[in-house]
Amino acid sequence: MERATIIEGREQVIAALAAVLERVHATDPSDPTAAAALQAALPLDAPAMQELAALVRRGIDEGWLCEREANGVRFSRVARPDHAGTTPFSIDAVHMSGPGPGHTHPEGEIDLCFPVSGDPTFDGNPPGWVVYPPGSWHVPTVAGGTMDILYFLPQGAIQFGPRPS
Repeated sequence: MERATIIEGREQVIAALAAVLERVHATDPSDPTAAAALQAALPLDAPAMQELAALVRRGIDEGWLCEREANGVRFSRVARPDHAGTTPFSIDAVHMSGPGPGHTHPEGEIDLCFPVSGDPTFDGNPPGWVVYPPGSWHVPTVAGGTMDILYFLPQGAIQFGPRPS
């Protein structure tokens, strides 16, 4: 895959995320109602969200998104936190079923989970929005199927490793 194709594809995803990024920027990951508020404002069945899901799926199928793989999880960084229009978040894309690597969210994590096959859940949550507060840790796990997930990480902060003691 040519680097120019990958960059162009990621720019398409960022452009499709414009309305989503406004809401994500306004979301406080420490707010326990954040996921429900995002789901109410940006439900998966909204046309813009369906278009975003289709673009992510196309990018994975064409190989310009989630072009790397480790332990059965395909992934890629869509944007760094200093990318125009995404600050202060990094955006990562993941295609997975089963568990991923355990990690801590120093500043929180906001996830947008699209179902791909089966009846998948992400850490027991249905497709849609999942929000983790600052300092939380988990082993991200898709059960019951496969998902495409966009991770929004404040300041790009993530620490892979075992649960802190």
